[in-house]
Amino acid sequence: MVRRRLTHEQVQAILQAAQEPGVTVAEVCRRHSIALNQYYRWHKRHGQLAPPEVRRPWELEQENARLKRLLAERDLEVDALRQRLSAR
Repeated sequence: MVRRRLTHEQVQAILQAAQEPGVTVAEVCRRHSIALNQYYRWHKRHGQLAPPEVRRPWELEQENARLKRLLAERDLEVDALRQRLSAR
């Protein structure tokens, strides 16, 4: 199975397409070649968000990961300095 990554805007468009009257979720999933459980996972995560807000949780996750990396690097530097000071 080929795994593809859709942008947040594409996911939002798929969720909005399923909200149109007369269109079933199964039809939208077939049209976009996604599984029903994937649709409902997206709906649970992005369903209540307005289009500008969709990208925000992802950006926060990226920022959090960057800050964790910076903290880990700083902790390594502090540990190296403590080892140097204790060796004297």
